Amino acid sequence: MYAVLFVCLGNICRSPLAEAAFRRAADEAGVSVKIDSAGTGDWHVGHPPDHRARAVALKNGVDIGHYRGRQVSPEDFRAFTHIIAMDHSNLVNLEELRPADATASLSMLLDHVPGRAGHSVADPYYGHEEDFDRTWSEVVAGAEGLLRTLRG
Repeated sequence: MYAVLFVCLGNICRSPLAEAAFRRAADEAGVSVKIDSAGTGDWHVGHPPDHRARAVALKNGVDIGHYRGRQVSPEDFRAFTHIIAMDHSNLVNLEELRPADATASLSMLLDHVPGRAGHSVADPYYGHEEDFDRTWSEVVAGAEGLLRTLRG
């Protein structure tokens, strides 16, 4: 069974949206997978996602109001088969945090979308509602691409 962890900086915008999009895609495809999200920073541990992230998810039929922020831990590199960063900076941070006995593969979400490899998911935090819509579109495309990758 696959286990996927989505990671951004604070775990209140991009990674919870990616978790929600992937959870929905996996459910619709009938794929059993462990799914979670986390941040490389600790500022929002225990907090719900940003209200704009909750709103865009709900607008798209997914309730993420019960999600709570958490920070990536060394154990995550053994508990998950795939750790998916939202951008290059978080990928670098994950590579630095990665323990020697890690088993999880690391990639960026948009690496799983044809023509988007190496691109970051747009960070909507300092933006407006339409920026969250753009991020939602990107994480949905990434979630669908990742699911195709896992299914082979």
